[in-house]
Amino acid sequence: MKKYIPNTITSLNLFSGCIGTVMVLNQEFTMAFYCVLASGIFDFFDGMSARALHVKSLIGKELDSLADVVSFGFLPGAILFMMLKETTAHPYLPYLGFIITVFSALRLAKFNIDTRQTTDFIGVNTPMNTFVIISLPFIAQDYPAIYSTWLLLAIALVSSLLLVSEIKLFSMKLSSLSWQVNKFKYLFLIVSVVLLFLLKFMALPIILILYIVFSKIHFANEVTDQTKVA
Repeated sequence: MKKYIPNTITSLNLFSGCIGTVMVLNQEFTMAFYCVLASGIFDFFDGMSARALHVKSLIGKELDSLADVVSFGFLPGAILFMMLKETTAHPYLPYLGFIITVFSALRLAKFNIDTRQTTDFIGVNTPMNTFVIISLPFIAQDYPAIYSTWLLLAIALVSSLLLVSEIKLFSMKLSSLSWQVNKFKYLFLIVSVVLLFLLKFMALPIILILYIVFSKIHFANEVTDQTKVA
């Protein structure tokens, strides 16, 4: 029975993503956020359970990507679609929000065949991107200027390019608990928690920027340490 546990968790990710998308289309963004949060948790634990139970499989890998296309591809695209509908009377322009869905699928396909991404990421991962996108309706409650057609399209474009970029980003999967090895990961985590506590949804775009910055520092420091050893 244990071989079915990871795929069951992945299926819950997909199920939550489907519900979250319906919530978005009904403009129930709070419920959509909880669904994204649930999908993120399921997405984290399906891989962890597969490794812990030693039941990793090819079908599990494919199912994980298919689930992520919905939860972290179609859902954020739907958010931008709904927000763009509020900013323009043009009947077709809001559909450009789904460019994120297309690039999320490209990012996931790239991840599956890219041997460089076994321990770290090349390009922003889809869950991180989705949390940034779903923060926008909440941030807009305090900053209505976000409901700008050109700003939302710019966000869609930048997010899409980050998904398939060559930016190297660290994974939070730790090979050891050593502070020396993981200090920039720990610092990023601490700063992120503080920002979330202080700024709530406004923190999410800032966390993405910090993720890129801390990753750059982490890998630069890693190269320096290797040079010293050599």
